[in-house]
Order: sequence, then C-alpha cells, then structure tokens
Amino acid sequence: MSIRVLDMVEDTTVDGPGFRTSIYCAGCTHHCPGCHNPQSWVRDGGTEMSVEDIMDVIEADPFAPGVTFSGGDPMQQPEGFTELARLIRQRTSKNIWCYTGYTFETLLTMPAQRQLLDQLDVLVDGPFIKARQQDGLLFRGSANQRIIDVPRSLRAGHVVEWQRL
Repeated sequence: MSIRVLDMVEDTTVDGPGFRTSIYCAGCTHHCPGCHNPQSWVRDGGTEMSVEDIMDVIEADPFAPGVTFSGGDPMQQPEGFTELARLIRQRTSKNIWCYTGYTFETLLTMPAQRQLLDQLDVLVDGPFIKARQQDGLLFRGSANQRIIDVPRSLRAGHVVEWQRL
C-alpha cells in the first residue's frame, strides 16, 4: 500500500500539540479559496511512498509523541492512511491527528473514510473559509473548523470537541 506524499516534517509544532511528525499528502478536491497549501491540490504531485517507508520516518522520530496527517486531504487517500494509522497503533504509542476538508458527519457516511476515522485520536474538520479566518485560532485556519475528539465522538454519537489539557 502506498500514499502520494508531498512532504514529511519531523518535530513540527504547528499541526497539533507537542512535537509531531507531519505527513503532507498530495491531492485535494476541495480547492478552498485562500488555502495555505494549494500546491497540494494535484493528486499526482509529490512522491509515491510505501506505508512502510513512511513508518520508518515516523519510528525514527522517537521524541515526537504524535503524528499528523495533512495535505492535501488524507481522506482522499483513505486506504493508505488507514493502513499507516494501523501500523502506528501497532508499533508506537503516538497519537494521530488528521486534517480534512470534509465534516465529521460526512465522513461517517463514507465507508473507506470511516475506517480511517476509526483509527484517529483527533480530527480537524471542515473546509478552510477565508471569511472565517481569525488570528490566534489553535491548530486550525478558520473558525468553522472543529478540533474533534474522535473516540469520544464515536462513543457519544455526536461531535465532542477536543480539550487541550
């Protein structure tokens, strides 16, 4: 299994709490006006990487307690990211965050994406909306985007927002 990857950044602090390994994937059909990463829209951009090769990078960063899937939109490569998330769960204790332009409610209706959702700790959902952009928003670009505690939300049957401890 493979994923189209634009970049991987180790020890970043902008894509979730603490140091993280962030995987930026290629491909996004949302095309949000004002997107900070429009080069990620092209599906065949970047490099095709096996999930094992990506996992090698994640495991080589022992100081990062988390991994972030970003893009592009990882939910547009759900099979590869689901396999990667399962490997992360099996081989590390790292938490997993994911950014997507889809809403949590929409992902619940999409079978392949739901499998990925089941592997996540936190989802930052919704499209970037330039008119809702605000300075100082934590880990998101516009106020419509939610930071969701995925396991608690799935158990509750509705969105439960993530709380920073």
